[in-house]
Amino acid sequence: MDTAMSPPAPEPMASGGGQVAGAEPWSQRWGDRLNPLVVKELRQGLRTRVFWVCFGLMLLACLAVALVAYVDTREGAYARRGQGYFFSFFVCLGVAHFFVIPYSAYRSLAREREDETWVLLVLTGLGPRRILRGKVASFLVQAALYASAAGPFLLFSYFLNGITLPTILVVLALGGAWLVFLTVASVCAATLADGRMGRAFVHFGLLGALGLALVQGLGAAYAISEMGDRFLNDVEFLYLVGTALMLMLMDGWLLFEAAASRLSLPTEDYTRGPRRAVGVQVLVGMLAGCAIWWLTGRKHSVPEMFSLLGGVHLLGVGMFVVADVDGQARPLRATTRPWSVLRPGALRGFRWMVFLLGAWSALFWGLQVGSSDLPLKGLSLRMATLALPAYGVLFLSLAVWLGRKVRPDRLATPVAVRLMFVASVALASALPPLVAVLMGFDGDDPILNLFNPVVGIANFATYDYGASGPKMSWDLLGAVVGLALVAAYGTDRMLVARERRAHTS
Repeated sequence: MDTAMSPPAPEPMASGGGQVAGAEPWSQRWGDRLNPLVVKELRQGLRTRVFWVCFGLMLLACLAVALVAYVDTREGAYARRGQGYFFSFFVCLGVAHFFVIPYSAYRSLAREREDETWVLLVLTGLGPRRILRGKVASFLVQAALYASAAGPFLLFSYFLNGITLPTILVVLALGGAWLVFLTVASVCAATLADGRMGRAFVHFGLLGALGLALVQGLGAAYAISEMGDRFLNDVEFLYLVGTALMLMLMDGWLLFEAAASRLSLPTEDYTRGPRRAVGVQVLVGMLAGCAIWWLTGRKHSVPEMFSLLGGVHLLGVGMFVVADVDGQARPLRATTRPWSVLRPGALRGFRWMVFLLGAWSALFWGLQVGSSDLPLKGLSLRMATLALPAYGVLFLSLAVWLGRKVRPDRLATPVAVRLMFVASVALASALPPLVAVLMGFDGDDPILNLFNPVVGIANFATYDYGASGPKMSWDLLGAVVGLALVAAYGTDRMLVARERRAHTS
């Protein structure tokens, strides 16, 4: 029959609520959006013996503490023992949150790579970022199950007097942020090594780090619970807590992006995520430093703390950013411009870190100059603020340059560049004081330790009250900054030449 004579197809019927028949309900649509790896990892995790053993031991420990608390306080109606029992309950939860959950997340991803089942996950089309997000989310759901079981016991401590509800909420909020950071850091650690020896080293290192993190988390919880409501009136303590919370969240994001970058293909734009996270982290740190400096009455201690501690943190991150391979994959070259610092390649990573270090030190040096209560030693601290990024650029340049100059290019790998940076900093910090002592000088001699990154910064920050002036001079600072600029320029030109050679080969 001719199609022109065929009757028109019936239109779909609409339901009473206006929904077209055959349309997916909202529950099914949200089910499709949910990461399928969350369901898979959660079901697999809840079936393991480790989860149920740890869950049962935590409940048993909390129940035992609760019974002790009942016997201890039944005759004392006005006893104030809630703080001690709250910390006891929190220890039971903290062992699960700060050690068991992060280590389980690490083993989950490490097992995928050891058993070579990671390729099967990639073939599902989810991508490294979504796979990692699913793994992290599944273990955070397990952590929520632990918290739901321990929550009634933690609330029970409130009725024992001696601790307030705001204190409990603050400790739990900071503990949750610490849990997220440790979980993401453990997942990132599972991507650091490929060989058997490297994985064993990371494994034992992570166990030690998680043990230390457990002690730190419990120590912070005890300190806050011991302070009680007094911390609400301590402005400096609130600034410290806010800065710590910001660091945990921002560093967690950075570590997640770094893990996704390591698991991406070389043909992908794998460096955009972590380098963008570093840039946002620096910007947020600058805004937070300026705000705290202004709200505290332009105190000189705020830019000094931000410039030195933030500079050390930025150098630790830069050690990983500059340790990239030369060149780019062919699909990325067409859209790369000279200002594309977020694109892959050691050249762009090196330029990005030099720019961030310079911007960070320049801002907080300016805030130090504009402080209202600058002491006599303020001049020395301003010199240290400029010396720290100069030392950082100098040794980053040295590590990258040495890694490329050794033939064959066995030291041009990312791991080798990081080891070169750590080794060069260690040697430059240990040898000059030893030489000074052997020659009969002081161990912190300014000239012999001029290019010592540890003693040199300490010397620049020292104010000699006997001489009524800084221990170091601006001429010595100019020598360090000048050498750092020359090293950065030479490394930049060397990386440009190597990238051109890599693209033409």
